[in-house]
Amino acid sequence: MADVGSAAPDFTLTGAVNQEDVEVSLSDYAGKNLVVLFYPLAFSPVCAEQVPDFNGSLSAIQAKGAEVIAINRDSTFAHKAWSEVLGGVDFPLLADMNLAVSKQFGMEIEGVGITTRGVFIIDKSGNVAFKHVEAAPPDNTLSAEQVLDELDKL
Repeated sequence: MADVGSAAPDFTLTGAVNQEDVEVSLSDYAGKNLVVLFYPLAFSPVCAEQVPDFNGSLSAIQAKGAEVIAINRDSTFAHKAWSEVLGGVDFPLLADMNLAVSKQFGMEIEGVGITTRGVFIIDKSGNVAFKHVEAAPPDNTLSAEQVLDELDKL
């Protein structure tokens, strides 16, 4: 489980940025702050609001020295289709189809087979600096604006 103050679990996943295939490792972001957005399912109502919110704020997040990645159990094919429907997503949507990374971060909804919604901020040294896990049903979804406030604290 990835808790605040602990080293973030390393991982490598495949996914898509818009229509391009990518392979992303946590180590790719060494020396940078990283926002890791976990979300349950592409094409679902809350996710279809949250991912575009972060995409629309990507420049502001990058201006604070951070990058964004998003992880769920959908396939790269689903991510490409969803990105197209959303008009493009400029950060990686990563496929954690066996939920291995979700489990490392403590984000798997046991018995359901999907990832719960949450946000982690991993600092430049690779440690978890912030963690927000959403209760179900979604009643406290973290906005990009709230993440920008948390990045100011680093």
